[in-house]
Amino acid sequence: MTNVPLLDLKAQFAQIRAEVMPLIEQVCTTQQFILGEHVRGFEEEIARYCGTPFAVGVSSGTDALLLALMALEIGAGDEVVTSPFTFFATAGTIARLGARPVFCDIDPITFNMSPSAVQTFIERDCIASGAGLINRATGGRVKAIMPVHLYGQSADMDGFMEIARRHGLKVVEDAAQAVGTEYKHGVRVGSIGDIGCFSFFPSKNLGAFGDAGLCTTKDPDLAERMRVLRVHGGKPKYFHALIGGNFRIDELQAAVLRVKLKYLDGWTSGRRRNAAYYDRAFSAADLGGRVITPQAAPGQRHIFNQYVVRVHERDALRKFLGEHGVGTEIYYPVPLDRQECFGYLGYGPGAFPESERAAAETLAIPIYPELTEDQLGTVVARVAEYFTTS
Repeated sequence: MTNVPLLDLKAQFAQIRAEVMPLIEQVCTTQQFILGEHVRGFEEEIARYCGTPFAVGVSSGTDALLLALMALEIGAGDEVVTSPFTFFATAGTIARLGARPVFCDIDPITFNMSPSAVQTFIERDCIASGAGLINRATGGRVKAIMPVHLYGQSADMDGFMEIARRHGLKVVEDAAQAVGTEYKHGVRVGSIGDIGCFSFFPSKNLGAFGDAGLCTTKDPDLAERMRVLRVHGGKPKYFHALIGGNFRIDELQAAVLRVKLKYLDGWTSGRRRNAAYYDRAFSAADLGGRVITPQAAPGQRHIFNQYVVRVHERDALRKFLGEHGVGTEIYYPVPLDRQECFGYLGYGPGAFPESERAAAETLAIPIYPELTEDQLGTVVARVAEYFTTS
C-alpha cells in the first residue's frame, strides 16, 4: 500500500540541506542571534518578492497580526470586521487588544470573506458619524477590515478596498497562507491593504524551522512604527515612547528563510502542478459531483497552501482515507463565532450559514510539491474507492 502523508518536509530539507546547514553554522559562529545581517537581508528580499517597499520580520504569523493591529492603534472600543472561517489567530489577536471581532460570512466558492456580506453589515448595522463608522448594537467604532487569503487564494480585494475607502477603514491582510499569491495583474497579496501579515510556520509554502512571521507595508511611517513596536516600543534602546512587545524574528530563522525563498516559486509551481493533476483526475473519475474541487479565480495565482475539497460525507471519507494511508486535515471544523471563548459576541447557530457548511464539508488532501504521480494517483483512487463502494 502506498502511504501518502498530508505533508512530508523531509524531502524538502534534503533539497536545501547543503545550503542551510553552513548558514546555521555561520550564525552560531558569529553568535549574532538578534536582528543581524540575515534579518536585514531577508526583509529586503521578501519585500521585493511581495512587491512592497517595506517588510518587518516578526516572531510568528500571530504576532504579525498583533503587531499590525497595534501599529494601527486598534484597541478597546474598536471593532475589526473579519471572517469566522479561518485560523483562531485572526480573531484572537483582535480580542487580545480589547477590540471586538465582527464576523461576516464567506463566499462558498473561495471560502474567503465576502465583500457583499461586509457591505450588508455596514448598511444594516452601522451608522456614520463624526466619530467614524459606529456599530448601532454595540456602540463600538468599526476601524478596520481584516480579509483572509484562505488556503492560498486571494480574497476579493477590490471589494474590500472600495468599502474601506468609502468608510475610512484600515485594511489588514491576513496572508498567513498566501506568500506569493497574486490577486490581479500580478499584484501580490500583502501589498494591497495598509499592512500584510504572513506566517512562516513550518507547514507553510515558505516555512521556517520553527515560528516566524512578517508584516509588509507601503507606508514608511507604519514600517518604522512596527520596527519600534517589535522591540518593546523602545527607540533608542531603553527609551520607550510606545508600549510594544518582543516580536522580533529570530536570526536563525531568517537565515533559513533566505535560502528557502530562492526555491519558493519552484515549490509553488509544484503545488500548482499537483492541483492541476487533481482537477483532471477527479473530473475523469466521474464521481457524480460528490467531490467538489477548489476553483481558482481567473487571472489570479492560487498558491495552494492547501488543496481543499468539499464533500457531504467528509468525516466518513476522512476516516476511510486514514485507514488506507492517506493523510488529511480539516481546516477548520468549528467557525470562530461558535468557539466557546467568543460566546460573549452573541452570535447564535446559523448566523453564518456558509461558514458552518464549509466547516462541515471541507477536507484538505496532500498537495506538497514533492508528491510523486503515484502518490497523487493513490489519493484520487482512494477517494474514488470510497464513493464507489459506500
